[in-house]
Amino acid sequence: MSSSDQSVRLAPATADDVGLILWFIKQLAAYEKAPEQVTATEDLLRQTLFGPRPYAEVILAYVNDGHTEKPAGFALFFHNYSTWVGRPGLYLEDLFVCPEFRGRGVGKRLLVQLAQIARERECGRMEWVVLDWNEPSIQFYLSLGAQQMKEWIIHRVSGRALETLSHL
Repeated sequence: MSSSDQSVRLAPATADDVGLILWFIKQLAAYEKAPEQVTATEDLLRQTLFGPRPYAEVILAYVNDGHTEKPAGFALFFHNYSTWVGRPGLYLEDLFVCPEFRGRGVGKRLLVQLAQIARERECGRMEWVVLDWNEPSIQFYLSLGAQQMKEWIIHRVSGRALETLSHL
């Protein structure tokens, strides 16, 4: 069956989907060569994504091949804020499409959906980061009109450094 015969369905994740979300997170970490860095659990995801104060949202993608619907990918995003633009932004933390569904429009559908959400919520921009070695993803994002922001360098404080900083 060709990819044109397959339909893609997108749906907002619910608390019932935390197992699937964690599975996607672990698949992404393996793809990015860092599976040992995943410390998230289903309980943490349930609390932080679907608890009293959700910190992020998830869209799930499913592909139907005419016989069965299979989980194909996900996008996890949240809002940040741009003081220069004076508007919220949409920050894409994770985008992952299972290898067997790549090249079938799943990633594009997820990004289009996120762009629609950003526009509906009057966001000034949509941003994400990609590893410098991930050339297929870089080319994909550039083909959709994304711009690389090479002059901005990400800084991170985590683990022991975060603990130390919080006590200075």
